[in-house]
Amino acid sequence: MGDHGHHNHNHNHSHGVSHYGRAFLISITLNTLFVAIEAGYGFISHSLALIADAEHNLGDVLGLIVAWVATMLVKRQPSSRRTFGLRRSSILAAFGNAAVLLIVSGGICLEAIQRFQRPEPIAGNTVMMVAVVGIVINTISALMFFVWQ
Repeated sequence: MGDHGHHNHNHNHSHGVSHYGRAFLISITLNTLFVAIEAGYGFISHSLALIADAEHNLGDVLGLIVAWVATMLVKRQPSSRRTFGLRRSSILAAFGNAAVLLIVSGGICLEAIQRFQRPEPIAGNTVMMVAVVGIVINTISALMFFVWQ
């Protein structure tokens, strides 16, 4: 049989999403699902703590997306137009994430101040159960980045 133009696949190269990219994809998916769960339980139980944390976690999801895009951009080679390449994109990603977190924090502070005028009972069991789910998801996400780096 002839070669038919095929090349040897005994060398190491990536087809599709790398392990690191897979960690981003799974973490973004899990954390987006968690934001929906946390926000839902927050609204049902009138828990500002859960709603605030859902907003914070949404900021984290956006941060993960921006970080993933930035990790792909920094790998691009320099060109005549961008002599440094796109390596600075990671700095802009961090700045954007910080700006989103500041805006979300402002909204949470306003709601907290309003809660002094109309306090709500604390849904302790709901908050604790959702927190455990969050701890599990964050642990899985962190371990994927640690193991697949």
